Amino acid sequence: MEHKNLTVCKANNVIEAGYKLSLNEQRVILACIGQVNSMEELLKTDEFELSAKNFAKLFSVSDENAYQALTEVTESLFNRYVVVENPYPNRPRVKRLKMRWISSIKYLPDEGKTILCFSQDMLPYLSELKGSFTRYKLEHVGKMTCIYAIRLYELLMQWKSTGKREIDIDWLKKQFQLDENYDRMFDFKKRVLDPAIDDINKNSNYNVSWTQRKTGRRVTHLTFEFSEKLPPVPEKPKKKTTVKAKPEAAKTDSIEQFAEMRKRFGDTVADIMPLEIIEILKSQGRW
Repeated sequence: MEHKNLTVCKANNVIEAGYKLSLNEQRVILACIGQVNSMEELLKTDEFELSAKNFAKLFSVSDENAYQALTEVTESLFNRYVVVENPYPNRPRVKRLKMRWISSIKYLPDEGKTILCFSQDMLPYLSELKGSFTRYKLEHVGKMTCIYAIRLYELLMQWKSTGKREIDIDWLKKQFQLDENYDRMFDFKKRVLDPAIDDINKNSNYNVSWTQRKTGRRVTHLTFEFSEKLPPVPEKPKKKTTVKAKPEAAKTDSIEQFAEMRKRFGDTVADIMPLEIIEILKSQGRW
C-alpha cells in the first residue's frame, strides 16, 4: 500500500453528512476508501485490508502497539454511523438516511491485520462516482491530528476550483455533531475552528484563512479562503570554486625556481630554461 498513491474519493453527500469519528476512526475509514476504485462498481463483499504496519506508515504514528490500537479502533468503528440528508433524488419522500460505515470486520492477529467491508448503503457514495464528488490525496491529511481539520479540509476541497467557501456556523456544528458545549462562539473558535485551521496550514498542501460574517448582532457564517501551497524550490548544488593563481604570482614563482636552478647548476641549465626567464634573470643581475 503506497502512501502517495492512495486517493480518497467521496460523494459530496457524505462529505457534507453528519457524523463524528475519532481521529483514528477517520484514519481507518480513509485508508480503506483510498483503496477503492471510485470509477468501478463496489460490492458489499469487497474487502479492504489494513495492517498495523501500513496504518503506522500512512499516518506517521508509532509502530508500538499499532495492532492493538487498530483493533480497538475497528471495534468502535463498527458502531459508528453517518447521516445523509435527502439521500435519494428520485425518492424525495426519504428525507434522511442513517447508515453504518462498515458491515463487518475480520481480525488477523498473527499477521497484525484487519479486513473491513463497507455497509451496503455506503457503497453508492464511494463507487461509480459521477459529477458530484470530491477527490484528494490521502497524504495531504495523513499528518493531521485534529479530527475537525480533516472534515473541514474535505469541505473546502469541494470548492477547490474557487478557493473560497462560506459556511453557516449552525450547519457546520450540526454536521460535526457538536453538543451544547460549543454554543458560544469563543468556545467554538478555541476548541474547533482554530485547531483545525492550524492543523490544515501546518500539515496539508493548502493554506487557509477565514473571516466571520454577522446576521444582525450574531456571528452566523464563516468565509474561508484557501490556496495550494507552492512546492518547495530545491536548492541548487553549490559550485565548487577553485582559486586560480594569479598569472603574475605564478610567473614570479617560476622565476624564483629557475633562479635557484641557475644558482645550483650554473650555465648548464640554459638549454632547458625559457629564453624569457633567462632575460629576466639577466636584467636582475642574477645571471
